[in-house]
Amino acid sequence: MASRSAVPRGLGRGFPPDRAALVVYLMAGYPDRATSLASLHAAARAGADVIELGVPYGDPLADGPVIAEAARVARGAGFGLAESIDLAAEFIAAGGSDAPPVALMTYLNPLMRTGLPRASEAMRKAGIAGVIVPDMPPEAARPWLAVALDIDTVFLVAPTSPAERLAAVGVASAGFVYCVSTTGVTGERAELPAGLGALVQQVRAHTPLPVAVGFGISEPAQAAAVARVADGVVVGSAVVRRQADPAAVGEFVDSLAVAVRDARS
Repeated sequence: MASRSAVPRGLGRGFPPDRAALVVYLMAGYPDRATSLASLHAAARAGADVIELGVPYGDPLADGPVIAEAARVARGAGFGLAESIDLAAEFIAAGGSDAPPVALMTYLNPLMRTGLPRASEAMRKAGIAGVIVPDMPPEAARPWLAVALDIDTVFLVAPTSPAERLAAVGVASAGFVYCVSTTGVTGERAELPAGLGALVQQVRAHTPLPVAVGFGISEPAQAAAVARVADGVVVGSAVVRRQADPAAVGEFVDSLAVAVRDARS
């Protein structure tokens, strides 16, 4: 396990010291604002430790068909970065101290269009704990990091990442390191890749932060398998596929939470 600070802050609040965290991805504004907010609350009640809230974007290079289609629908209803931050603010305010920390998943272009200082200030006022920007590598992140201040910035590594990239991500990241389980885009897969445990160990050698694994986790048994080797389990497409029905989201997230909690018992 990665080392923990005595009093976790930011996204670190969502990573328990004795088990893996369940990180649940939902798309802001899909299929509409009210339903996406209801699904956020359903996921939180069902046991999500961290919420990864996707910002709808027209060129989602890291996203597979389920998330890309959800983004298309949400964008058609007028959702973008500002609306996603507003949705997060409402969710966080309603949950109070019991709300899981929220990481906003966006791309660099919406941040640049808004203006980095303005975007970071809006996130801070909303209570957003962190941000994940798949197309912003550490070497290009200095302008954002200069204004992000107490907003954790999570960087991604992949099975193909060389040691130098692992080291750079380990130094630049805050909150946790996002380990992509397989190359390609997000989406549900029938099997987890071989050698996942070894990959997580390689990443851990370069950071004291929790290491969360995502891409391809589609059902509770897979979540449990990842929870045995990683500090966090990220589930996205399988949740978004159910997002139009908050009750179904709650039921599915509950099954994932039980699997993750019981994985090491």
